[in-house]
Amino acid sequence: MDRRPYPPLSFLPETPPRLAYVSQDRYSKDWNSSLHTHGCAELFFITNGHGRFRTRREEFPVAIHDAVIVNANVPHTEASQPESPLEYTVLGVEGLETLAGAEGYTMLHLHTGWEELMACLALILRETGEALPGHEQVCRDLLEVVLIRLGRQQDAGLSGDAAGTRSSRECALVRRYIDNHFKEDLNLDQLARLAHLNKYYLAHAFRREFGVSPINYLIARRVEESRFLLRETDHTLSLIAQILGFSSLSYFSQCFRRVEGVTPLAYRQQYRQR
Repeated sequence: MDRRPYPPLSFLPETPPRLAYVSQDRYSKDWNSSLHTHGCAELFFITNGHGRFRTRREEFPVAIHDAVIVNANVPHTEASQPESPLEYTVLGVEGLETLAGAEGYTMLHLHTGWEELMACLALILRETGEALPGHEQVCRDLLEVVLIRLGRQQDAGLSGDAAGTRSSRECALVRRYIDNHFKEDLNLDQLARLAHLNKYYLAHAFRREFGVSPINYLIARRVEESRFLLRETDHTLSLIAQILGFSSLSYFSQCFRRVEGVTPLAYRQQYRQR
């Protein structure tokens, strides 16, 4: 396997990535949510439900379409919402680390390519479960596909004008951060600190780059994800609003109607009548 880096992932020196294990888990009453570590990196793919991911100093919401990459020996745990049991597939990978600073993790929201990644994970689970001749090679190849596609996801916001002026680069950074953290409680002050820009300058520069303010882009990303949850799950509107970081159901409905022209309930009913 070619040991070139795939942002936000990096291969450790002289250690090609190797699949150590793969497993699936689902929240239950005996779920252990205490901080723990592993001797290899872990790649979590949230396949259902809603919960929170914790490290020693941080905590953030996770739901379907999220991936969390945690370096070896980094304390972490997962906690589920009882009314929406968290489910995930996890890959333990030796010889891999995320380029994520002191906390040692990266969170990605995989808004494209999810079905292809799930197909790879399903085949890895099947190959390891059946242990047929050659399954190690199949899993190595599938792991490489997963890593490349994760790298593409993180790198997608770096093309075009984002490689130009400093403000363009910082605006691209903010947009990429919103794409991956839109379920969290974000505001313009936080985004400005992330970009090391004055918040008024950030709002002006972001609108110039992308035709929309940072906060309206955040709302649009939440509404985009809410369409998927309204179509593909039976979550209540209140739970969807909570998952996506809206402060209330009424604010979710207001934002959704402004973007889509109909209420969330009407959208769900229209889709299911097709």
